[in-house]
Amino acid sequence: MTASPSARTAQTGTLEKTGKPKLAFRPLPVPQVDVHGFWGDRADAVAARTADILYDRCVEARMLEQIDPDRPSPGLVIPFHSPSPDEAERQGAEFTGSTVTTQMFWDSDLGKTIETAAYSLYRRKNPELEKKIDAVIDMYGRLQQPDGYLSSWYQRIQPGLRWTNLRDCHELYCAGHLIEGAVAYYQATGKRKFLDIMCRYADHIASVLGPEPGKKKGYCGHEEIELALVKLARVTGEQKYMELAKYFIDQRGVEPHYFDEEARARGADPKAYHFKTYEYNQSHKPVREQDKVVGHAVRAMYLYSGMADIATEYGDDTLRTALDRLWDDLTSKSLYITGGLGPSAHNEGFTSDYDLPNESAYAETCAAVGLVFWASRMLGMGPNARYADMMERALYNGSISGLSLDGSLFFYENPLESRGAHNRWKWHRCPCCPPNIGRMVASIGSYFYSLADDAIAVHLYGDSTARFDISGVPVSLTQASRYPWDGAVGITLEPQAPVEFTLHLRIPAWSASAGLTVNGDAVSLADVTSDGYAAIRRIWKKGDQVRLDLEMPIERLYANPQVRQDAGRVALSRGPLIYCVEATDNDSQLHRLTLPRTASVEAQQRPELLGGVVTLSAVARSDAGDGWQSGLYRPEPPATAETRLTAIPYFAWDNREPGEMLVWLRDG
Repeated sequence: MTASPSARTAQTGTLEKTGKPKLAFRPLPVPQVDVHGFWGDRADAVAARTADILYDRCVEARMLEQIDPDRPSPGLVIPFHSPSPDEAERQGAEFTGSTVTTQMFWDSDLGKTIETAAYSLYRRKNPELEKKIDAVIDMYGRLQQPDGYLSSWYQRIQPGLRWTNLRDCHELYCAGHLIEGAVAYYQATGKRKFLDIMCRYADHIASVLGPEPGKKKGYCGHEEIELALVKLARVTGEQKYMELAKYFIDQRGVEPHYFDEEARARGADPKAYHFKTYEYNQSHKPVREQDKVVGHAVRAMYLYSGMADIATEYGDDTLRTALDRLWDDLTSKSLYITGGLGPSAHNEGFTSDYDLPNESAYAETCAAVGLVFWASRMLGMGPNARYADMMERALYNGSISGLSLDGSLFFYENPLESRGAHNRWKWHRCPCCPPNIGRMVASIGSYFYSLADDAIAVHLYGDSTARFDISGVPVSLTQASRYPWDGAVGITLEPQAPVEFTLHLRIPAWSASAGLTVNGDAVSLADVTSDGYAAIRRIWKKGDQVRLDLEMPIERLYANPQVRQDAGRVALSRGPLIYCVEATDNDSQLHRLTLPRTASVEAQQRPELLGGVVTLSAVARSDAGDGWQSGLYRPEPPATAETRLTAIPYFAWDNREPGEMLVWLRDG
């Protein structure tokens, strides 16, 4: 499906001047990038299976009954089908009994489902799914109140209480995801009905919340709307939505604290807060004063993403300074090697510095997706590999591990060690992760490239074609590569007329050496590289060829000694991929394996395995169990034997029979 001309115009709508620097970079909209190869396969799986599955699961959970104004209000508890025995085994404790409580955040799940469907429809025609999504949009249109307000929870479940509990009840969070769904549906299909609905709602929100006299000085307890309003501003060209996003960022954590005042207004004690501290939702102090990543991991990532958007649009160095402090804190003290984050199930977030347990790691899929969002938006302030490398790490490891290779099953938590009982499930009572990973994969093209007034930046490598205009000249840029399995990247530029601009190419930190040529002539990377990007400025002509060759070494990686859970252990990587061992590929119990420091680790192409991967293998040692049958302890260590160790990319684990998994091996 091709977007209409009006949709294409809206994708690059012009905002009023915001004072942003000339070289602000914005991601290319999804319809301007065609992705093939590794990410194309994943986007195809989402378009072929995941998008339909998300809609069907929403129907099974009876979400549509909550938004359909033509049906009686479902009340607080609605029936849910009893899972079959195999479903119950897969879902574990996710569904208990035959009922499920209706959720205040269901609008957000439907918004993400619409967004996933939108970008999937652009990739692959699916008239039946499009018809279903159109019907959902019609329901929202009928549900919307005359003043623009739109929340199925507060209209159908708790009427009369709107705008009374922004701290706990996801009102603006849901609005944000619906806005993002509306923007996506407009971009992908050219249909603007949902976009108009959400513009009316955004206008209503701006009439209720803001710095002007008589308005509530509130903001959401679960950040998200900030990102959505930036997208809405960019697609409509309406600066008022950008201003509202900026207000939410600026107001957060300001004293007197809005959440305290709001609680008193509804007759509640502000101290009677389940999570005890406003660090949980990052409102403990104004955002420019924050220097430590705390609280709920997904909320933190969404907040920092919104801050980065506003820093880009307004050229706000005070936000950039705070973001760099927070980035350094996360990446130096609280991040898993996979790009996962948030070790604790208790607060779905952060605990203390260097606390990174492996088997009990929460590492919510949504949090890794949120890190991708944040890193991508930091690139709006200019190409910098410290952000792009981390975006790549989270993309290839901690996020897509949350989706099975065929696009049908999901992880909520992403541990780095499993005894075999942690398996993907069909759905979840809090189904935020399935549509979140779905929409990210479906929109993957928007993370590959970003465009400034006279520059294009290539952040990710792989088979793809980008279309954009520079200085009024249409340009096509095509990548050819087997990335991430191979580091050779060929780029062909096809401007309709000669045009001068800068091409920024990321040189990943993991690449020990790299070579660059333009039309066969070698370019000295030392002369043109800054912040991890090679910048080539020239008048580009049709058929110009760029060749980038990245060495893709196998590396042993070690954790900071303060990470007690990884002491004496080693992990393996190759290029952007983190590897793990699974029981199905190894003879020994995984905790018995030791990888000698002298062992040679070899890469092998396995086109028949897991959709085609590169595995790593080495001769390892395994503790023997002989002689231990009669006792638990003895003075002699166990005997060891040589064994062949085989590792697969972490994202691909648990796609075969259930079994043990381990990222951090004993180091010998």
